[in-house]
Amino acid sequence: MPRFPQVASVIQDMRGGVFSRLAHRIAAIESEVYPLHVGDTYMAPWEGARMEDLTEHEFSGMHRYARPQGEAVLLDVLQDHYGVERSRILVSAGGTGGLNAMAGALLEAGDEVLILAPYWPLITGIVRCARGVPVEVNFFDEWTVDRTPKEQSDWIRQRIEAQITSKTVAIYVNTPNNPTGKVLDQHSLEVIASVARQHGLWIWSDETYERYAYAREHLSLGDIAPEQSFVVRSFSKTYGMAGNRCGTVVGPSNSDVMTEVRKISTHSFFCAPKASQLAAARVLVGGEEWVHRAKQAYAKACRSAARRLGEPEPEGGTFLFIDVGDHLENGDLHDFLVRCIDRGLLLAPGSSCGAAWSSHVRLCTTSAPPDVVQRGVEHLAQILGR
Repeated sequence: MPRFPQVASVIQDMRGGVFSRLAHRIAAIESEVYPLHVGDTYMAPWEGARMEDLTEHEFSGMHRYARPQGEAVLLDVLQDHYGVERSRILVSAGGTGGLNAMAGALLEAGDEVLILAPYWPLITGIVRCARGVPVEVNFFDEWTVDRTPKEQSDWIRQRIEAQITSKTVAIYVNTPNNPTGKVLDQHSLEVIASVARQHGLWIWSDETYERYAYAREHLSLGDIAPEQSFVVRSFSKTYGMAGNRCGTVVGPSNSDVMTEVRKISTHSFFCAPKASQLAAARVLVGGEEWVHRAKQAYAKACRSAARRLGEPEPEGGTFLFIDVGDHLENGDLHDFLVRCIDRGLLLAPGSSCGAAWSSHVRLCTTSAPPDVVQRGVEHLAQILGR
């Protein structure tokens, strides 16, 4: 029990950020910077849904609070877009805010969430902040479609069920996956849903990169297991609006659980910014051509970087996840990242995506214009001797 001047131990033990240990070296870079460490886009949003396109004259009161569940103009569009009842929708402060609200509503202290790994770096912290316990399930590193249906079913069940305990509450699934770029097929998703049904678990389906699947069609767990799935999406990635902080959660069918989730969102971020919601409503109606262009550009960037580095082309998303273990001195990734920083190259440590990947680095191929990314990739290729 913390007393002045102490803080909660679960928070004190968390990292301040994925790059906190290297922040001082990054700040000292004087040459060109290749910021491939953060998942973002160099593309400006669709014209018509930029902040400059919204005026107080047209949208009186943009500076005021929005409705906690979401603005009516956006909820109307989302209801039609996703084909679900409005009561199942929460407009959140980015996908991050939605996941925080879910965790706060669904977890008691000590409850466990199975996280299929490697994973998006912030999810374990979100679980810990809700006083839950993240349990890493090594999954995407060995997942492949090159198995028979029975082999695939057995493999998935073994991986997940080996980690289920009496404290397990939910399974977190991210496809297309950040950082590996894997895109789960329908059979794999159906097996995951079957395991969740059998053991009475919630499904947290992070579908942030749903529009950027290249190898096969993206399928939603919300369609396969609507009765127990929360589907998280984000305008940050789909429409290049990361700074707007606007995302959505679609909750389970035939359940009033979203009432409880909204209690958490109301008492944390209260509402997503009103202007961001207005921009989101506009882009859902008119921004499809932008997504088409972005998908082509993103796929090209991923494939180009993969070819130069001699890595498999990702099946979706905007990342490469590379094992650099043969180039570590005494197995220390920190020194490798410092060598990269000395060239202005910023990469994310693989350990932020799971304990088993301490010899990996993650790089985003869309976080800067293509020529900047290309130069950064070239530096990495030279460091790796490729």
